[in-house]
Amino acid sequence: MIKTPLLTTLVVNTPSGPVPGRPTIRDVPSEDSPSQDAPHSEAGRMGGMSRREPAGCPCGLPAPYRDCCGRFHRGEGAAPTAELLMRSRFAAFSVGDEAYLLRTWHPATRPASVGLDRKVRWVRLEVLETARGTVLHTDGTVRFRAHYVERGREGTMEEHSRFVRLDGRWVYEGALGPAAL
Repeated sequence: MIKTPLLTTLVVNTPSGPVPGRPTIRDVPSEDSPSQDAPHSEAGRMGGMSRREPAGCPCGLPAPYRDCCGRFHRGEGAAPTAELLMRSRFAAFSVGDEAYLLRTWHPATRPASVGLDRKVRWVRLEVLETARGTVLHTDGTVRFRAHYVERGREGTMEEHSRFVRLDGRWVYEGALGPAAL
């Protein structure tokens, strides 16, 4: 098994200069938006906000959202690796794209809905480790740490996720074990 450690921090340029780890997002929800308890896996913990388009890609790669994960969200291609699917799913949580999250979830483990939480703002992704999951594999894992702000409080959640190819496309199968922080 090949394991590749990788740590990525997003730096976004704003009118006042670069801000590490803080994507610029339009249409931030109000504090009186409905909320729900946050479960402990990517499945439910990563509730998002209403659909909107960030300036930089929330996944942490340097390309603009529209050219990075936005193209996958619009259906203009599929993520070629498990890691890129993980990044595009984080970006989908960040922009509130529930349809993409459901589309990229294995049918055997997919819930009826994601239940995005408008009071959770996903602000940064760290990919900590990947195993397999390349264009040559049919399965792979990605261990990540997601940073969020909920009602003004910063937090993180960590998960070791399993991905498989289904009909030639990568899909999220589920968490390997409890790792929420």
